[in-house]
Amino acid sequence: MSAASEAERRKPGLIPWTGKQLANMPWWALIILLMGVLIAYFIWTSPTYQDAFLFLVVGIRFTVLVSLISFGIALVMGLILGLGRVSKNVAFYTLSSVYVEVVRGIPILVLLIYFAYVVTPVTVGMLNGLGAMLQNLAIGPLVGLADSLADLSIQDVNMIVRAIVGLSFAYAAFEAEVFRAGIQSIERGQMEAARSLGMGYFQGMRYIILPQAIRTVLPPLGNDFISMVKDSSLISILAVRELTHLGKLNRARTFRTFETWNTVAFLYLVITLSLSLVVKFMERRMAYEE
Repeated sequence: MSAASEAERRKPGLIPWTGKQLANMPWWALIILLMGVLIAYFIWTSPTYQDAFLFLVVGIRFTVLVSLISFGIALVMGLILGLGRVSKNVAFYTLSSVYVEVVRGIPILVLLIYFAYVVTPVTVGMLNGLGAMLQNLAIGPLVGLADSLADLSIQDVNMIVRAIVGLSFAYAAFEAEVFRAGIQSIERGQMEAARSLGMGYFQGMRYIILPQAIRTVLPPLGNDFISMVKDSSLISILAVRELTHLGKLNRARTFRTFETWNTVAFLYLVITLSLSLVVKFMERRMAYEE
């Protein structure tokens, strides 16, 4: 009787899926895929969507470029600040902690505006003063540099540069915490072992701790890069011609709000989902290697 029941259970029916299998299906991924296919179909067949797509697709280059440069700078700054957050040097630790806590407590949009319209004019004024001082010294090799600094104006500083600086300084605080957590995840005994072998603190960090910490922090860093790609839309307030700003321009020139922002959302989704797949691949690869 039990053998017959087992055979009946194994016998395929018209629909081979069970309720449990249906529940485990990635329905969210299928819904996103259908939405993407629908928008792609509209872009392929609708002249309005085609016009919006051709106008907006140029912004992808600026979005990715600004994100890559900003994230690269943020990684370097974040590593330095992360080392400061685990340092026993009181001054280094205090300065790093103040930076991290202050920057993380201010919205990124406010930081972008602050760097663009407050830090930039102040910096240009300081460089003008430095140029005037070098001109007074009249040192031969520095005459050209002195003239350039003295004549520098705020208009000479491109908004793209201001946006990159603002994003870099904002995300450096977040990356500092990622590096701090990665460094602290390594057993303290490994640093003690490195010191017992005659290594200095920075040698131990460079050759023993950081190579292991990097493996730990790579997935979080990948997720932060995806967040930066999305947060790069905030630089549209500085009139940088990235994807979101081009969306505003396209809506203003065509009055096609629905088609414009559907296309913008679709393009951002394609970028972020592609990056998410790369991050998941990295996580699986690292887990396999371990």
